[in-house]
Amino acid sequence: GYEPYAQFLANRGYAVIQPNFRTSTGYGKKFLNAGNHEWGTGAMQHDLTDGVEWMIRQGIADPKRVTIFGGSYGGYATLCGVTFTPELYKCAIPYVAPSNLITLMESFPAYWRPFLKGSWYLRVGDPADPEDRKDLEARSPINFVDRIKVPLLVVHGANDPRVKQAESDRIVVSLREKGMP
Repeated sequence: GYEPYAQFLANRGYAVIQPNFRTSTGYGKKFLNAGNHEWGTGAMQHDLTDGVEWMIRQGIADPKRVTIFGGSYGGYATLCGVTFTPELYKCAIPYVAPSNLITLMESFPAYWRPFLKGSWYLRVGDPADPEDRKDLEARSPINFVDRIKVPLLVVHGANDPRVKQAESDRIVVSLREKGMP
């Protein structure tokens, strides 16, 4: 379907790759479940990396000018891109990006609690489970800010109801403490 950001960039001559991430709905149960616990360092991020590397091999993308941009989960994938594959990107634009999977889920409103077990905890992990919590920490970009080597343009709305502004503020503060742009 029509995606305004992709159209805006393509209209200005940028090559755009926009994958339907595993766990996206509308592609069947197997595709939906293929992303369970695969956020950040797993198959979902590898799919994105593979797509970018394919574009470079095809001569579609210049490896010296690859930018990663996304909002919500895409913003999280953006932060993961510059922390877990920092050599691939020259800059990044995380938009309403979760930086810490634990604080993200712990900030959800109480009326979401019944919904979380069959969705977030299944797809991402349960912060109350010690094993999942350790895994969530390992997939949270805020814990790997020292790996970020490129400039970020961090975008966040103060009133976002799902991803709190603190998720972006933590990244900004950490980068500023490192003297990063």
